[in-house]
Amino acid sequence: MTTSLDKAQWQALAAQLSPEGRCFINGAYVDSASGATLESVDPATGRVLGLIADGGVEDVDLAVKAARQAFDSGVWSQMSPSDRGRCLIRFADLVEKHAQELALLETLDVGKPISDSLAIDLPLSITCLRWYGEAVDKIYDEIAPTPGTAVAMMRRAPLGVVAAVVPWNFPLMMACWKIAPILAAGNTVVLKPAEQSSLTAIRIAGLAFEAGIPPGVLNVVPGCGEIAGRALGLHMDVDCIAFTGSTEVGKYFMQYSGQSNLKRVGLECGGKSPNIIFADAPDIKAAAVAAAWGLFYNQGEVCNAGSRVLVEESVREEVVEIIIETGRAMRQGDPLDPETQIGAMVDQGQANRVMDYIAIGQQEGARLASGGKRLAEGSCFIEPTVFDGVRNDMRIAQEEIFGPVLSVLPFKDEAEAVSVANDTIYGLAAGVWTRDLNRSFRVSQKLTAGVVWVNCFDHGHISSPFGGFKQSGFGRDKSLHALDKYTDIRTTWINLG
Repeated sequence: MTTSLDKAQWQALAAQLSPEGRCFINGAYVDSASGATLESVDPATGRVLGLIADGGVEDVDLAVKAARQAFDSGVWSQMSPSDRGRCLIRFADLVEKHAQELALLETLDVGKPISDSLAIDLPLSITCLRWYGEAVDKIYDEIAPTPGTAVAMMRRAPLGVVAAVVPWNFPLMMACWKIAPILAAGNTVVLKPAEQSSLTAIRIAGLAFEAGIPPGVLNVVPGCGEIAGRALGLHMDVDCIAFTGSTEVGKYFMQYSGQSNLKRVGLECGGKSPNIIFADAPDIKAAAVAAAWGLFYNQGEVCNAGSRVLVEESVREEVVEIIIETGRAMRQGDPLDPETQIGAMVDQGQANRVMDYIAIGQQEGARLASGGKRLAEGSCFIEPTVFDGVRNDMRIAQEEIFGPVLSVLPFKDEAEAVSVANDTIYGLAAGVWTRDLNRSFRVSQKLTAGVVWVNCFDHGHISSPFGGFKQSGFGRDKSLHALDKYTDIRTTWINLG
């Protein structure tokens, strides 16, 4: 998805923008019950884009009630899969029609480059909606091999009301990863976007309604996580929570489930992904360039970012040099400039957090090989930063920074590489670079990670599941496996005697 617009044209469109900020409940945009609002701020300029509803407990109650009524009525849950699929495909078509508007909202809301919003986030979101729309009527139920005196049918049943809580790094795409399979399965949904990045979620709710998705089936309640998110987690009439975000918050949702109605929980949480480069990599330069992009892309605000680059000692200096050169060559600046490759951190709080970790890395004794500064005092722009000589027990090697801070860790042999790679609380993703086919299989099977990329990094397709092990969470997004989170098996036993 491309555009011929230049920086000045994007800026002119941004100046004219008047984004919708209200809740979307039961097929209509409404103010929060309390009238409270939050500012939506462009992190690149500090400009207030508009006000968004600060949804609270009462708003969550209204949205859940609408979702429950819609589910129980059967208007969506009993609709034929092919008809639900057609609605999702029309929804995808409308998102595609409004792609330029949505890309602009995404970039202004979170500071990512407009080229990424338009060429990556929007196409992947559209593909997700369309794929589940096309897939939903091609899923078969089962018949058990029972004795001839009975027939046992196992059918996928939707869970009911699903609350989807999504993060601020890929707001639109993460929303689509959740709502597409949730809706395809016949559930209704209450979507809670991150308070830093609510604009695209609010906008697509109206597009879903325009596509023919009935009132109450898709509701959006923006607001703070500790209020609106907690209310969803504790709500007695929410049947499932689908969450993407930090491990810390994911643990809260586990607690909320136990404190309420034992609602299902699906978590995609933090990561500290190892990217292992062996000396026999097919192309050392390609591996090093991919390692740089595997962390610096999206300003490092990626859950599966390859933040720990493990390099065999004999090629470490060469790899570090190429990573530094690649990071320095990346164009950083105005996110509305189509030439920009690295934008701003999502807000001042996240920028300050990243700078604190850069200071921690230096205090711990790692060598700051490149970067480490803001582009301007107090700005949300942080240079691509490389630490060399990192030990795996350092905080910068163990804790998720969620910013453009890459740590290089040397290793001597395969056994040490695997040991260091797995020595983390996370298990989301990993990369392996080697021309040895046996090693690629051997190492990938030993790594505790939901996805292992061989001779590439951060590749994927909607048909391939994504999710983690350990404290990176459980359950899978994308592919038909995502439906496992939002359905359960109902058995009907028919006695033929």
